[in-house]
Amino acid sequence: MTIVIGGAWPYANGSLHLGHIAALLPGDILARYYRQKGEKVLYVSGSDCNGTPISIRANQENTTPEAIANRYHQEFKNCFKQLGFTYDFYTRTDANHHHQSVQNIFKQLLHNGYLYRKRIEQAYCEHDKQFLPDRFVEGICPNCGAKARGDQCDHCSTILDPLDLIDKKCKICGNEPIIRETEHFYFAFSRFQHALEDFLQMAEEEHRWRDNAIQLTKRYLAEGVPDRAVTRDLPNGISVPVEGFEGKKIYVWIEAVAGYLTASLEWAKQHGEDIETWWNDQTISYYIHGKDNIPFHSVIWPSLLMGIGNQALPTHIISNEYLTLEKRKLSTSQNWAVWVPYILEKYNPDSLRYFLTINAPENRDTDFSWREFIYSHNGELLGAYGNFVNRTLKFIEKSFEGNIPVGVIDLEIQNQTLKLYTEVGRQIEDGHFKRALEEIFEYIRRANKFFDEKQPWIQIKQNLIEGKNTLYTCCYIILNLSQLLQPFLPFSTDKIKKMLGIDVIEWKEQTNIPPRISHVIPLFERLDTCLIDEEYNRLVNHSK
Repeated sequence: MTIVIGGAWPYANGSLHLGHIAALLPGDILARYYRQKGEKVLYVSGSDCNGTPISIRANQENTTPEAIANRYHQEFKNCFKQLGFTYDFYTRTDANHHHQSVQNIFKQLLHNGYLYRKRIEQAYCEHDKQFLPDRFVEGICPNCGAKARGDQCDHCSTILDPLDLIDKKCKICGNEPIIRETEHFYFAFSRFQHALEDFLQMAEEEHRWRDNAIQLTKRYLAEGVPDRAVTRDLPNGISVPVEGFEGKKIYVWIEAVAGYLTASLEWAKQHGEDIETWWNDQTISYYIHGKDNIPFHSVIWPSLLMGIGNQALPTHIISNEYLTLEKRKLSTSQNWAVWVPYILEKYNPDSLRYFLTINAPENRDTDFSWREFIYSHNGELLGAYGNFVNRTLKFIEKSFEGNIPVGVIDLEIQNQTLKLYTEVGRQIEDGHFKRALEEIFEYIRRANKFFDEKQPWIQIKQNLIEGKNTLYTCCYIILNLSQLLQPFLPFSTDKIKKMLGIDVIEWKEQTNIPPRISHVIPLFERLDTCLIDEEYNRLVNHSK
């Protein structure tokens, strides 16, 4: 089985915040899980370094888009590494390989008859002497009346044309733009209307897409898919490979989303792999992103793949709802955000991975609060999981000098464990990560109850055989937790593997319990609850 996983490409115009990680974390859980199963996995993503937001940031800081992109691309790579993300290839959209592959895709679409020229009217700023990219035009959404950008309304998810906006303003200088005529290439999205409807129906029947993706895509298709301009008058980006279009660039709409394929092509080239063994009609693909990116993955990307004759259409769309912060919408402009470099400096990455999975905005918006974060760490990670592992191994270290007493595994617990691999695996494959992690932690709570009820500290004095059976069973549970939790909490499971002296990573029951344990260390440290007020006050004081 071939699994291709694509994580959305963050804009390299500012630091990552918790909302980004909440949306992207499922990709790493999937990649780790499928590798444990022994499947062929290709997990790709990268930094979007061609987008308009980078030019805006460069203008604000009086520097170049390249300098901004370099800074944040490196920061993203560091953050993802610290969080344990296991990308097979993390690249950037200003890389030469991406530019060449996107130009090839553009030429394929042109050759296949899906691109055509059209003279259009476009917003032009007389003050800044340039045609304005869609995101450089701001105004009022004609659909819902909310403040919107020229490409999309975040409030009602309508895809917009800048000329549709009411009360248009240039984002750079604030002046009202004029309308000028220019020529661009259009992509014939409308020709894929029926194919997209069939594609959506199949996705709905097979329950492979999140419901928000199904419903939003239904709405887009019901309105009719319009042809869209796929080139722009932009200062930076990928040049249009057609004579007469010098100075124009391929628009981010089709350029960035094509990154999943261009990254895969470059990875295959570097590893001597045939791309068609990875991208074909049998490929299982997962696309991981926030709900604001749904149309790009459910309408635009499938249309482009159909247009170039690539049969590896998206099979699973994992589109999270929004993460709020202390009951308020995240706002980068108002600095109402918890920035990833900051939280990774102070807290265990598994604490973040746990919280953002167990409170994942899978079906509805969920909230990050410092109170819940600290209490979930102390209560679940430390109090349940860390406590069970530590109390068992410390007891063996103290009472048996680190030698694991040989016994018989409790049959009921063994049956629960076997069932857990099957059930958790199914939940992960179906995109239900919160439910999967909840089931593992229910298993951990039962393990603590088993330890308490058996009272091995008394058993080893009154009935040594029963005491050994209890401890052997507890070590069996810990050994299997090192596998079951590896996709979710890789840093703590690495600690378990070191203490048990094992390096196996498999998605199946483990019964080969090692003879002894080495130096026992706690999986987690308690967080002082005074941090709740400290962090909240810091957030408030730093917001604008």
